[in-house]
This record gives sequence, structure tokens and C-alpha cells, in this order.
Amino acid sequence: MDKIIAIVGPTGSGKSETAVQLAKEVNGEIISCDSMQVYKHMDIGTAKITQEQMQGIVHYLIDVQDIDQPYNVSIFQTKCREAIKEIQAKGKVPILCGGTGLYQKAALYDYTFQEESQDPALVKKVEAMSNDQLVEHLKQMDPQSAQNIHPNNRKRLIRALIMAYSGKTKTQREQEQQHQPLFDVYFAGIDCDRDVLKEKIDKRVEQMFDQGLVQEVESLFKDPQTWNYNSFQGIGYKEFRPYFEGQQTLDQVKEAIQTHSRQYAKRQMTWFKHQMDVHWFSKRHQLILSAKEFIYGKSL
Repeated sequence: MDKIIAIVGPTGSGKSETAVQLAKEVNGEIISCDSMQVYKHMDIGTAKITQEQMQGIVHYLIDVQDIDQPYNVSIFQTKCREAIKEIQAKGKVPILCGGTGLYQKAALYDYTFQEESQDPALVKKVEAMSNDQLVEHLKQMDPQSAQNIHPNNRKRLIRALIMAYSGKTKTQREQEQQHQPLFDVYFAGIDCDRDVLKEKIDKRVEQMFDQGLVQEVESLFKDPQTWNYNSFQGIGYKEFRPYFEGQQTLDQVKEAIQTHSRQYAKRQMTWFKHQMDVHWFSKRHQLILSAKEFIYGKSL
């Protein structure tokens, strides 16, 4: 079975640079596993890798979706597996890189997606509920999902509740799957000191504003109709809504992005440590050496 490397870790930890360096050393190509970098023109707020930073390494699943079109884990699963086959057909090593852990797991494990009910009356009933009502209903019908889904993640709450009403809960569907990797994959994680990561995240957000994040967001999402796009829900974009509504200053928006990014990094680490068998490294050269040993099957 052809081998795959998956580089994981929190936002701002240096995954992209690490993946590029590894790809140069093992004849690899990179598949981005980021739920926001798929969108065209959303460059600064997603910290999208530039052509210069790619250093000639082919990248997949970046700039493949218009901002007004929804994107989800099921679409990613299909496209990622297609990219893996394409890379392997070239005799190269697929390197998955990104912080959206569910995307990586869905692509690499035996995840299947079953369509929940699209009964208009049911969907309308669930979507009319407040977040608190969604949580309470979900606690009754699928307590495990209610515990795992953040109370403010309205999209996931709605989807889980629709599943439950459709006859089989999200938890039941997940338990029926073995959650075994379909590929010979090595998960390599970048483990950053919490204080160092906080400083890196805050500095990166400052740089985003210096690079023109405000202008990028205004050009894409100033129209209130765009605030319902999936693409606007990402950190670095959704925080601008109070600014557009005249309720917050840009300094407050910047602080909110920094706070949400740090919180997201913490959630990412928790997720990866519970969901995948990750080998963690604090030094980039150690990660690359270990990944190369996995690829070549020997100590280097």
C-alpha cells in the first residue's frame, strides 16, 4: 500500500512550511486540508499559502470554490481521495496538510456520509429553534452529540438534530463505522508551547491587518446578503459583522480574531489528541526525519 503523510497541528504552528520542506525531500505533493482555503479570493484571512511559499510544490484543493457556494466535509472527502490517487499515479508521495481535522479523518478513514432527511417541514421546524432549544432537544435525542457539539455551533446542532429526527442519530451512525484508516498513513503533528503559539497567532493576525485584511473582507463580504455564506463563517471574516453594523471598531475586530484563533487552536489540539494516532514533534527537523523514516522504511 502506498504511503501517505498527514501533517496536523494548531493554526499558526507552521504546518504549511513544514509540508513544503518535506515534499521537497520525499518527492511529494501537498493536499490542503483546510475548510477555508478552498475559497477563491479569501487569501489573507485564511493565511493561504502563496505561490512563492509553495516553492514549486504542487498543491491541491486551494482556490477551488466560489465564496457563494457551500463546501462541506463530504465534498472534501471525494476531492481529496481523487487527489491522492492522482498524486500516487505520478509515483509521488501525498502529503495532507491542514488544521481541519475532521476533513483529514473523513478522507483517510472509513467515513461514509448518509443523507439525512430533507423533508421541508422538518427542516423548517428545526431551523426555527433557538440554539438553546436545539441543545435541549439534542440532549434528549442524541446526548453524546449534544455533549460534543459546541452550543454556539448552530450549523452542526441543526444537522445533528435533523439526523436524529430522521431515525438514526449522528452517534449511532458514527458507532456503526470502524474508524479505521483506509491508507498506510503516518500522522505527524506540530506541538507548540502554548505561550509561543499564542504569541505567533497574535502576531499573524497583526500581519493580516497590515497586509490588507480589512480591504479583502470589505471587497468580498460588505453586502449583508453575503453574511449567510458558509465562507463568511470562518475565523478572520465573521468577526467583521459588528464592524459592518457600526457596533465595533477595527481594533475590537482584531482582538476578537486573535481570541477566536487562540480558542480554535486549543480545540484543534484537543481534537487531534483524541481522534488520531498522532506522533507529536516540537522541532520541525525531527518531524521531517521521522516522516522520511516512515516513507523509506528505515532509520536515516
